[in-house]
Amino acid sequence: MKVKQQGFTLIELIVVIVILGILSATALPKFVDLGGDARKSVIEATEGAMRSANSMIYAKAVAGNSMTGTISVAGASVTVANGFASDLANLKKVMDLDTDKIGTSSEQLQYTGSNVPASCGVTYGAGNPPTYTKVVSGC
Repeated sequence: MKVKQQGFTLIELIVVIVILGILSATALPKFVDLGGDARKSVIEATEGAMRSANSMIYAKAVAGNSMTGTISVAGASVTVANGFASDLANLKKVMDLDTDKIGTSSEQLQYTGSNVPASCGVTYGAGNPPTYTKVVSGC
């Protein structure tokens, strides 16, 4: 006599649910803190944008032979010192920033958002060459 089995037994279903629970418990921590990594990436990209904008300003200053004073870059009037942006306000004129996520505090571009420390950002130091100090701890 042949007996046809249909479906799964209760034990088989419970074993599958337990295995899925164990897999999700081990995989979940990997995906929990992706927000912090994303904020760090935004700060690193902002630093790159600052460097690129300052390189463009420097190239324009060298081409125009005006290493100090005011030059026009991308339709903006930028004050330069030693060929570089004299401060963050002048550098920002050339940058295309998403002001929803990046705000300004003195000489620092900061990531703005809930539960993000004020130190999460990039500080611009005017000079020859300029300095870019990024802080991503706690982002």
